[in-house]
Amino acid sequence: MNNTAQGPIVFTVSQLNRQSKELLETYLHRVQVSGEISNLARPNSGHWYFTLKDQRAQVRCAMFKSRSQYVQFVPKEGDQVLIHASVSLYEARGDYQLIVDKMESAGEGALKIAFEALKARLHQQGYFNPEYKKPLPAHPKHIGIVTSQTGAAVKDIISVLKRRFPALPISIYPTQVQGELAAGQIVQAIERANRDAICDVLIVGRGGGSLEDLWPFNEEVVAHSIFNSVIPIISAVGHEVDTSISDFVADLRAPTPSAAAELVSPDRFEWLGRFEQLQRQLIRSMQNRLNAQRFHLMQVVKRLRHPKDKLQENMQRLDMAELRLKNAMERRLQLSQQKISNVSTRLQQHKPDKRLALLQQHTSQLKQRLELAIKQQIAALQQKLARQAEVLNAVSPLSTLSRGYAIITTQQGVAVTDSKQVKVGETLNAQLHQGKLTCTVQEQSHDE
Repeated sequence: MNNTAQGPIVFTVSQLNRQSKELLETYLHRVQVSGEISNLARPNSGHWYFTLKDQRAQVRCAMFKSRSQYVQFVPKEGDQVLIHASVSLYEARGDYQLIVDKMESAGEGALKIAFEALKARLHQQGYFNPEYKKPLPAHPKHIGIVTSQTGAAVKDIISVLKRRFPALPISIYPTQVQGELAAGQIVQAIERANRDAICDVLIVGRGGGSLEDLWPFNEEVVAHSIFNSVIPIISAVGHEVDTSISDFVADLRAPTPSAAAELVSPDRFEWLGRFEQLQRQLIRSMQNRLNAQRFHLMQVVKRLRHPKDKLQENMQRLDMAELRLKNAMERRLQLSQQKISNVSTRLQQHKPDKRLALLQQHTSQLKQRLELAIKQQIAALQQKLARQAEVLNAVSPLSTLSRGYAIITTQQGVAVTDSKQVKVGETLNAQLHQGKLTCTVQEQSHDE
């Protein structure tokens, strides 16, 4: 506890967090930490936020876009990684955290340990000693290339050689440059080139890739083959930032396959190439010196509040706000989905099926009532028809005939209503109630 003559010093929360941050950044400046990634968040800003944990503890980590874009793999939940970070504290919440500027997979870290072990052993054995370096021919007569015949590296090398000195003969010794069989094939190709004895310089290499991809050039058998080669060898593995065991053992290291072709082929720009090599060495030296001065300067300015720190905190606050907004929107969406589900449930409870069944039942009842009404109407009509038939029958001629009367007609069918219509001896027809008669007029009389 800090005390004065008047008593203990009382901090505000902001003052406490700021001083804690300064202490952490001063005494635990740079660290390397391995662990498992969890709670990984990648907002649209490009910054990464995650927790690094082991079986007993965990720590919050932040990796800003300016550094995350250089990570050679896409991290995911559960990945074992090795990080290079500075220790800090997020003042707004008082959270202790690591500001990550480099991330490697744990497997890659193991390969680097094996790389350094083999490098130290070969260096102790004298494989890297300058006295064993064979000079390159000033004007080579035949160039050999040990690489994949389908990769981009061989195309780049041939393109440069053809541009700088088209008449220079080239022999390609194809081999795998990646995988379990690659190291053995590289050794066989180097040995075959030495047996052929037609090349006065060899370019051994491949294009860029991860440390695992480049590992065949870190195998001890490949180092022995390069060291024992009678033909001078230029190692051209990966990009400029990549370093392999073959680079240390070879007679000359080229930063890229294209650069190897530049170095081995005669050209008026050769001196420019040498100057560029010296320039790269100077840059590396200046970078080392600059890093030393930067470290010293960082120790001096630790107590100063740099605007960059404030900017990073503001960006972190913005990212946190974005994550909270995203979570809130997701919760609101869940509530909306729940409301839709409830409405759907109520709709299922009020499905038209029941209403339709009731309407169908009512329709059936109406049908039965209609059929009954029709039957009753028909019966009434039948009764009415019977009564009208009886009335009609009462005035019908047939009814008159049933009382003994007859209808007399001529042979032509004309009804006879007057005796004057016929003559004596004329044949007439008589329609009775039951049957017909044919009669002959024998006598005729007229009533006045």
